[in-house]
Parts: sequence; C-alpha cells; structure tokens
Amino acid sequence: MITHLGRYEVVGELGQGAMGVVYKATDPLIDRIVAIKTITLSLAQEEREEYEGRFYQEAKAAGRLSHPNIVTIFDVGRSGDIAYIAMEFLQGRELRDILNDENLLPVDQVADIVAQVAQGLAYAHEHGIIHRDVKPSNIMVGRDGHVKITDFGIARMASASVRTQTGMVLGSPKYMSPEQVMGKLADQRSDIFSLGVMLYEMLTGQAPFVGENVNAIMYQTLNSIPQPPGSLNPAVPDMLNFIVAKALAKDVEHRYQNAKDMANDLRACRDSMPRNAAPVEYSNKPVALPQQQDTSQEIADMGDEADAGATMRLSPSFDSVGATMRLAALTASQEEVEELSRTFKMARPSIEEINRAAPQQPQVFAKPSPSVRPATESRSGKGGGLVLMAIIALILIGLISAILF
Repeated sequence: MITHLGRYEVVGELGQGAMGVVYKATDPLIDRIVAIKTITLSLAQEEREEYEGRFYQEAKAAGRLSHPNIVTIFDVGRSGDIAYIAMEFLQGRELRDILNDENLLPVDQVADIVAQVAQGLAYAHEHGIIHRDVKPSNIMVGRDGHVKITDFGIARMASASVRTQTGMVLGSPKYMSPEQVMGKLADQRSDIFSLGVMLYEMLTGQAPFVGENVNAIMYQTLNSIPQPPGSLNPAVPDMLNFIVAKALAKDVEHRYQNAKDMANDLRACRDSMPRNAAPVEYSNKPVALPQQQDTSQEIADMGDEADAGATMRLSPSFDSVGATMRLAALTASQEEVEELSRTFKMARPSIEEINRAAPQQPQVFAKPSPSVRPATESRSGKGGGLVLMAIIALILIGLISAILF
C-alpha cells in the first residue's frame, strides 16, 4: 500500500472512488486528517499531459467553492504517476450505502437531504461549475443529517478518461439527463434532472429509468415518463409529486431553471409535513411499499391546478411505462421493441391496444351535432323523447282543465 502522497502520510484505504483509490491520510504540517482521492495517469504522453492539465484546472475550480453543502478541497498534487486531491475528511455515510439498506427514509428527511444538495448545486452553478455526475454515491450524509456533495468539478475528468480509453462516455446512465444521453452540452439544468432522478429513487426505492442494459436505460430517459412517486409510496404528498415532475421534465425549458428554486420548493414541502426527529443515519425502520402496478393513470396537468408559489409551474404530467411501450411500438424497430419488452417485462402492444389507449379529444362545453349523435340515441333516444313530451302535454291539459272547470 502507498505510504505517502506528497507531504501526506497515508493511514489506510477508505475505498474505491470513480477514478482510483480513496485514502485516509494525515497532513503533518497542521496535524489534520484528510481524505485523498487518487487518479492514475497511465496514459500516452500526449493524452496524459492534456488530461493532467484539465484535471488540475477542474480541481482548482472546485477548490474555490466554499459552501456548507460542498466538501472542501484543500490541495491538489502529483506523486509519480498518481494525481491526487486532498479534501475534507467527512464523518458519515454515503447516501448510496443508506439507500442500499433497502429501507425508505421518512419523506421529510428525503426532502431535507435533497434540499441541501440543491442548495449546494445552486452555489456551484452561480460560480460557473457544473457537477455533471449527481448521484447518491457522490453525496455524504453526516450523523446529524448534514449533507455534503463530493467530486465537484472532477466528474468531467472521469468522462474524459473513459472517452480516451474506449471512445465513448459511460458515466452513470441511470442519472443522466436527456441532453447528456444525446451528447449535447450540459448546463445547470442537467444537474437538476439528475437530482430529480435521485429524489425519485429516494422516495420510491427504485430509479425512474431502469433497464437490462445501457441502451434500454437511455431509451427510457429520452422517452419514458415514470409513474408519480405517490403511486408507489402513499406517504409522498402531492407537492413532492409536483417537484419531481418539474425536475424530470424532458425539455430543459420546462425544468427548474435553477437549483435554488428547487431547494425552496423542497423546504416548503418539508415544512408542511410532520417532522421525523430521528437522525438520518439511524433511521433504518423499513417502510412497506405497495406492489408496483402497470397503470396508465396520470396526474392531469397539475400546473393548472396547483398554486404553490411562483416556482411551481409544472412539467407535463406523469405517465406509466405502458406509454413508452406504445410509443416504441409506433416508432422503434422490432428489435428495439423486443428489447424494451424484455426490460419492462411487458408484452408488445397490438395496434388495437394502442388505439384503445389513445386519448380522446375532449368535448368541453360543446353540444354534439346531429351528424355525430350515437346510433342508440337516434333510434331509441328520439322515440323516448316523444313519449316524454306526450306525457308532459297530457299533464298540462289536465291542469288547465282543472283550473277552468
């Protein structure tokens, strides 16, 4: 095991990070415990110089961030073929480990954790830094529930490394935004989408976009509209359904435009719920989930009905995975539809099923014209109307006769 990295004395190994080993070490100059993330620079000379230069640039940019919800970076350096970042040593657990306990946290704690992440992201975005890899394994939760975002600014370096070696960017497909999937430029709204995916997973115990392979996940990210969290976890209030819907909008213009608005909405939602006094780390009581159903029931245009503040203009409504299968049957190749059918464990819909599921045009405040009157009305409804009119006429004649005579 490595014993020294620059001036830092390695105490032990903490685990494997996205790009290398993470160590616990001491800084002898000020007698401080630090965490050191390492990155191996085992590349060709030209690629190595470019990668190392970008790494230092990103690390320095991240080091300028000073926020309670972002891990503090102390130093960056190189030791032989290993580049490293010395950062704040955190006492707590990765959010990924907490979620892997297969228990759902209380909804108010979920709102609190994600609000803290959103606040940290908002600060970074204001300083021109996009995380690009927001996911539970990059979130640390302290014993007191305080949240810190890690790996700021170096996520793009991880992607660059993978691209250099394999010709493609792998990243974390479950948490990618649609624009990242399509290879477009990611901005702060991409981080918001990824945060929405994480919020959905924390509320329901499952990711909104899943599949047996990367292609299936990416297809869902681009086309699928997941069921609302409240349909999978009855403890989720409507306002959280609204927040998730807006964060997961496919169109970036329909999404939260900045993370601060999302944080404010999450805090407002949290404050409207009974608070759970148990610290996050020790909140391990299981929450039973209902059996997931394949339902096409939707939350209808919640943006027109909800008045929860200026930031609550909602994205289009949720839908079930059945809508994705119907879309694929109409637009994708047979092989793609069969792959999705295996992924979703759903049969390929027939044309008749697609037609039956198609929404009908509403006839709001409009009287049906004679040309489109149902056949039963034209045959039996008309006769029934004549009989009713005759009865009314007889009653009126009786009343007039009684008055006159």
